Amino acid sequence: MARIEADDLRKVFRSPDKRPGLAGSLRHLVERRYSEKVAVDGISLRVDEGEAVAYVGPNGAGKSTTIKLLTGILVPTSGEVRVNGIVPHRNRVENARGIGVVFGQRTSLWWDLAVRDSLELLRDMHGLSTAEYWANLDRLVEMLGIGDLLSSTARRLSLGQRMRADLAAALLHDPPIVYLDEPTIGLDIEVKDRLRAFLRQIVAEGTTLVLTTHDLGEIEDVCSRLVIIDHGRIVHDGGLRQVIETYARERVMHVDLAARPVSLAGIATRLAGATVIEERDGLGVAVTFDPLAHTAGDVLTAIQAELQVVDLRIKEPAIEDVVRRVYAGQLIPGPDDSPDDSPDDSPVR
Repeated sequence: MARIEADDLRKVFRSPDKRPGLAGSLRHLVERRYSEKVAVDGISLRVDEGEAVAYVGPNGAGKSTTIKLLTGILVPTSGEVRVNGIVPHRNRVENARGIGVVFGQRTSLWWDLAVRDSLELLRDMHGLSTAEYWANLDRLVEMLGIGDLLSSTARRLSLGQRMRADLAAALLHDPPIVYLDEPTIGLDIEVKDRLRAFLRQIVAEGTTLVLTTHDLGEIEDVCSRLVIIDHGRIVHDGGLRQVIETYARERVMHVDLAARPVSLAGIATRLAGATVIEERDGLGVAVTFDPLAHTAGDVLTAIQAELQVVDLRIKEPAIEDVVRRVYAGQLIPGPDDSPDDSPDDSPVR
């Protein structure tokens, strides 16, 4: 079942152009001119129930604008969006009851109220029963460690404290869809780990999660799907493992040796296309290889034919490598990717 459906979604921001008109002309004094900026440019996206999607891209790529379109904060310039079967910007109240949202740079708390009072207001707004409210609040207090913050006003909280309180406010009514836009800004490592565990739990229970973040650990820990956006367009959408296998296939085998090698030429000859370099002052070797060309067994056999191996380890690519390559415009399609499949959305820039 699709929780989120966006079809050719586009958002263009217009701002008054204050540049003067042609010399000697008075038209610019009475005729307003505008400049346009395309923030979201034809995005189509479907997110099913219980999916955890990482929505990533460089600053200014259109991530937050997309989230605001999906939440009904912004009205699309063109295209269609449905969340839980309704159009968010046309049914704002109904939509708000079915989603939880955290924007890392903004708070949903009342600035001059105690956190407890803000949560109680949200309880009444969402129509929670007393039993539901306390059950959910107790769970969030334990997970986020906010028990000592409930009596503090939002304006007195540090950034990390406010983020934890905002997360509690967003999740209080147990929404089926949760949007988190940079949710771990200012959180310490312990709280981050607890939050990730909680997010994995609610996703396992059927909550749909859309996460925008620069914390690549969150992506690997929580999400199963990666959507990469650049210049307002989706440049890749696929399963997390699939993305890594397609765009960061390289493996590195690190080998500890019993003695310094005389030469590495024999290994390089046996492993065409692989890169072989010395490590640890000659007592180690690193072989970078494509598993589609050579298996790990092939690599180890080639090394053992030339050198005496003491120990080894294999480093697989992290999602960090993929995202960095996207940002740098260095992605190279895998063997199953046709460059003609989607010419307008090519990730190579």
